[in-house]
Amino acid sequence: MQKDILNEIEENLKSGYKKIVLCAPTGVGKSLVGATISRYFDSSFTITASKHLQDQYIKDIPFLKPVKGKQNFPCLKLMSSEKVENTRRAMRWGLTCDKGVCQERVSKNGKEVVEVCKFKPTIKQVEENSADSQSCSYYLQKYEALVAKHSLWNYHAFFQIMKFNKKLFADYLDRKVSVFDEAHKIEDQIIQFVGFDIFAGQVDECNLNSEKYDFSDLDSMIKLTDDIAYSYANKIKNIKESPAFQNNPDYELISKLERRYDKAAQAKIDILSDKDNFVVNDPIRDLNGNFRTISVKPIDISKFAKTFFDTEYQIFMSATIAKQSFCENMGLEKDDVAFVDTPKSPFPIDHRTIDLLNIKRLSYGSTEEDEIEVIKTIDRILDEHSNVRGLILTSSIPRCQKIIRYLSPKNTRRIRICHSKNKDGKTQDEVISEHATDPTGVLLSSSLWEGVDLKDDLSRFQIIAKVPYPNYKEKRTKAKMDKFPTWYTSQTLTKLLQGFGRSIRSNDDWAKTYVLDTAVNNVFFKAQQMIPKAYYDVLGMDNL
Repeated sequence: MQKDILNEIEENLKSGYKKIVLCAPTGVGKSLVGATISRYFDSSFTITASKHLQDQYIKDIPFLKPVKGKQNFPCLKLMSSEKVENTRRAMRWGLTCDKGVCQERVSKNGKEVVEVCKFKPTIKQVEENSADSQSCSYYLQKYEALVAKHSLWNYHAFFQIMKFNKKLFADYLDRKVSVFDEAHKIEDQIIQFVGFDIFAGQVDECNLNSEKYDFSDLDSMIKLTDDIAYSYANKIKNIKESPAFQNNPDYELISKLERRYDKAAQAKIDILSDKDNFVVNDPIRDLNGNFRTISVKPIDISKFAKTFFDTEYQIFMSATIAKQSFCENMGLEKDDVAFVDTPKSPFPIDHRTIDLLNIKRLSYGSTEEDEIEVIKTIDRILDEHSNVRGLILTSSIPRCQKIIRYLSPKNTRRIRICHSKNKDGKTQDEVISEHATDPTGVLLSSSLWEGVDLKDDLSRFQIIAKVPYPNYKEKRTKAKMDKFPTWYTSQTLTKLLQGFGRSIRSNDDWAKTYVLDTAVNNVFFKAQQMIPKAYYDVLGMDNL
């Protein structure tokens, strides 16, 4: 199957295509396909979203030089100041690079100068193999990746360089091809770099009164963003001019305030460059109605996407990607993009059965009786799978809580709610580790639709209680639907298909999937032209 995929990609390249979308299911070996394409050219970037997949690349494809985040490395400067010599102990104590200061302003001979951490090498030293072996491990691996012909990045680190540091690293960014794995996540990654999230803590820190602003009006939010930037600029000026700073300068505080100023100022520039393309989502408030946070985000990300697609050739890979919607969203000319759609899954069909039970249609207008009927069905399925582990996916935290409330006591005891953030402070990984020790445990989540591998006995059944539509009450979602009619359906289908794959991760693995929400039929009907061919057999679409 890999050979067929590579042959088709090569044919497209020889036909003159420089952008290729590859839709291939789990088990095909997309990472090896991507690595082969990287080798086909003399230089490459490979970019992926999840730490799990990055680790898989590192294990299987050693010629890709990886870049990992600062939190994965001990800070030698902090270790020195805390007199810690053992790097493992430093990691346990949280003395990591993300908490260290790589450069700071210090006072020398009455003058303010920028002092770079003595452990930080230069990229030239790494390029010339003259860096001290005791140099900062984070920068060593980052610069080794930049000077290497083939490197491996996560989206955030790669986009950070492409948006903010292109000029700084211009000599090291001239690659032939970029291979974007998990390409269906690109919009979510780009949107982190555009627009602005405003938090109550920021407003308080800047001594601003949130009641003076209209949270439904873009101009008012631009004014708030400008006021935040002005407040930080003022704080920086006042601190620098204070006697306390003259006697004992706190350059770490200044650096922190400058970063906050830069973010607010850049957000204002981005928004004013195309006001009609930005929308203000409704503010999030606490139980007492007090403001907590609000976001100003772009509707169309295509003008920003081009900043990140800088190489001559680009390969976009995912198990769940529709060419038309993807091209429209990224601002790519459909006729300039080749599409390779793998015709079948490598996994046996009886290992990945999907049962559309059509219990009730769950929507914003569904009744309490409808909800309870679905939960009763969940209860029955849990009884049928009483001796194995499983997974329940739904659309929101309140729906998770409702499921818990109406399940039978014996099945409630099997449940572990698992989100990216959990009430008891446990991480998602910690909850899943606990799940692995419980032979009949069941994870219940609104966030595990992707990015987690519940292989083998970690899950032998999965229940899709509610179709995961984007929240149409969000103003950005409404605006996006108006501008890109297929976007809403495409987003729903992508998330749904990602959910189908959580429990079947290899050829020998197996799990049964139950879908309870009748709305799934409407999704499949509207998305007929978007469904990857690898799902045709299991969805009974072979005759299409």
